[in-house]
Amino acid sequence: MATDRYGHDFHNGTTEAAGHLDRAVEDLLFFRPAVADAVEELLAAAPAAPVAHAFGAYLGVLGTEPADAAAARRRFDAFAAGLDTTALPPRERLHTAAAARLLAGDLRGGSALLEELTERYPRDALALFVGHQLDFLTGDALRLRDRIGGALSAWEEDDPHRGPLLGMYAFGLEECGHYTHARETGAAAVELNGRDVWAIHAVVHTYEMQGRFAEGLAYLDARTDDWSAGNFLTVHNWWHYALYALEAGRADTALDIYDAVLHHAGSRGLAMELLDAAALLWRLHLAGSDQTRRWEALADAWAARADPPFYAFNDVHAVMAYVGAGRVGQARDLIADRRRWLAEPGAGTGSNHAMTATIGLPVCEALVAHAAGDHDTVMELLWPLRRRLHEFGGSHAQRDALQRTLLEAALRSGRHDTARLLLSERTALRPDSPYNWLSRARLADALGDATRAATARARAHRLGRAGDLTTDHF
Repeated sequence: MATDRYGHDFHNGTTEAAGHLDRAVEDLLFFRPAVADAVEELLAAAPAAPVAHAFGAYLGVLGTEPADAAAARRRFDAFAAGLDTTALPPRERLHTAAAARLLAGDLRGGSALLEELTERYPRDALALFVGHQLDFLTGDALRLRDRIGGALSAWEEDDPHRGPLLGMYAFGLEECGHYTHARETGAAAVELNGRDVWAIHAVVHTYEMQGRFAEGLAYLDARTDDWSAGNFLTVHNWWHYALYALEAGRADTALDIYDAVLHHAGSRGLAMELLDAAALLWRLHLAGSDQTRRWEALADAWAARADPPFYAFNDVHAVMAYVGAGRVGQARDLIADRRRWLAEPGAGTGSNHAMTATIGLPVCEALVAHAAGDHDTVMELLWPLRRRLHEFGGSHAQRDALQRTLLEAALRSGRHDTARLLLSERTALRPDSPYNWLSRARLADALGDATRAATARARAHRLGRAGDLTTDHF
């Protein structure tokens, strides 16, 4: 029987097909677009192999593209029709069951099955990668960390694919607040593979979460050729660069990045790219920057998708775009559509039902309330969710757009005690963030404390100068 590079038997696969599988897994670990073609070649070479079909299903789900998921489900269902899963070896049985759960919309159920699989087969890199991404999509920071940490001891120090595992582990450590350990682990992964863009991304997150934007800029600048093009994380890592530029007071650079990379006439319109674009423009919107032209183009891109209910995290960013473009009616239409879906019989079987009902819709309504200047309603909707936002996925950095919306509502509604509390939390975690100090200056202004306001602004200015951009990519 054929085996993969990790020593697992490849059920219903040939030696040639195992080569395709190994190449596809490696492409996946390093976020190479070639993985799509590699999986098609794998399926052509091993049309009866359960792991091959599970791989195709995983790709269909992880991009959060409803059309891709639907196509993957049709192909997987055709394969699984009449399949006696009880006759499959245990590993293939678990992969098949996990894929079926995910295609049915049960992200957490599929995640649990992959966790069971890697307990028995800790060197199954495909299961580890997919499980890790599901932990990200469901905002489960502890599993994001521990799924990988629990498998690392099965990987020898000299294994060529231990590096990507370290990169995954670094991201889990970061989302759990272990910033020093995360940065060191991510750096070790990058030392092993300079183009490990997920590991680079993990290190970037550590700087973001500590407000150390100047070091983050320097880190990305030193590795531009390794992360800035040709991988699935290109847009997202440029988004991180743009966030650093905003902290440095360089909105012009952030907008140059937006126009060149995040959203432009040649953009593919993928959800994960559109949400990065919306999240950047929303930060500028909160700061009072008029980006109407960009918002209109972005809202058009979201509207062209006409997404069914699939992933609440995407819905929130679509509503951001509609609100930013002044199309509150479209935002309300999306909210009404999701409410109708929640009320349909059988709608509550997938993970997105709970995500939409408990987090997604209240957040969408808060964004609409923000557009109306109804900051009291924004407070009523977001305050109870501020420690629960992870339940609908994403990272701390991504969800910070919503935390900033809550802070903005507190400042604009005159809830000074609440604003002080929120700013105290933020500054304790990110003492070097100019945004935090500028916000503290605004609060001091509102309280009539001119001295404290001037001190906070001066500190923000000093911190911003520390992050002056030394390179110009655009």
